[in-house]
Amino acid sequence: MAHEIRMAGDDDFFGWLPLFEAYCRFYETDLDDAKALIVWNWIRDEHDPLEAALAVDEEGTPVGLAQYRVVPDTLQATRGLYLDDLYVDPESRGSGVGRALIEFVHARSREIGAGGVSWITAADNADAQKLYDNLARRTTWVTYEMDA
Repeated sequence: MAHEIRMAGDDDFFGWLPLFEAYCRFYETDLDDAKALIVWNWIRDEHDPLEAALAVDEEGTPVGLAQYRVVPDTLQATRGLYLDDLYVDPESRGSGVGRALIEFVHARSREIGAGGVSWITAADNADAQKLYDNLARRTTWVTYEMDA
């Protein structure tokens, strides 16, 4: 099954939404209409750094998403991309969609600088890590968070 990877457009909200809902559910995060609209507006706002790519099947139905943003790499004095969210519909997993989305984001990173792409995943997300270990270098960095 062939898939096209392309940037999300203005008319993609109702194709993007089920994927983003499933992504939030996977990470046990509630998604209400207000939050969904805020994130979508960030994606569509040319002044906001968040961008989204979609993988679409032959019928044009979105089956995967990658949401990312430009970030500075001060240690290298360049810019790269941070992959915030990656999700592939369960029926499309194993077909190369996740790899294609990451490769699309990596190609975009070369357009804006030499910083590459970085991302994090949950420690128990073993299936995704199999793909990530084939595409990227696992780092030794430890992530910290402070709640608001």
